Formats: sequence, structure tokens, C-alpha cells
Amino acid sequence: MPRGDKSSYTSKQKRKAEHIEEGYEKRGVKKSEAERRAWATVNKESGGGNKSGSGRGKKDTHASSKRGGRIGGRASASRPASARSASARKAAATRKRRAAR
Repeated sequence: MPRGDKSSYTSKQKRKAEHIEEGYEKRGVKKSEAERRAWATVNKESGGGNKSGSGRGKKDTHASSKRGGRIGGRASASRPASARSASARKAAATRKRRAAR
């Protein structure tokens, strides 16, 4: 089987990779890089290709997915309210300035 062949992945893994890829593209990542990252995430969460069938393959972990959401929350929560508020005001001013252009 050549490198990059996706035939040993289940349809669920393929859907998951496609969904992750779309998320990266929405955030402005190049198509090729988004695809690479998506498959890396699927491999990390599911341990690579799982052929379909009862009792085959391992259960997926959701480590990567959980970690992504936690990082921003933890960093934000550790800052004082005044700092968060100042950041929000600065972001609003930037959005207003860019919309005026």
C-alpha cells in the first residue's frame, strides 16, 4: 500500500478528517496544510487506519479535540477581568477601524 493511501481508514475517520480540514481552511490555513493537519489529528485520536468490522480497531480518544478548547479558556481565565476587558475593547476598536476601510 503506497504512502498516503486512505483505503484502510473507515468512513467515519474520513468524515472526521474532512470536517477538521474544513475548520482549518475556514481559519485561513492552506488546503494542503489543512489536509495534512487533519489526517495527523485523526491518526493521533484513532491510532491510524481502522478497517471496519465488529471488534476491529481501537476506540478513539478525543485528546486533540478536548485540548484545543481548553487552551484558550485556561489562559483567559487566569487573567484579571480588567485585562480581559481591555483586550475586548482593543479588539472592538480594531474591528471598527477595519470595517471603516
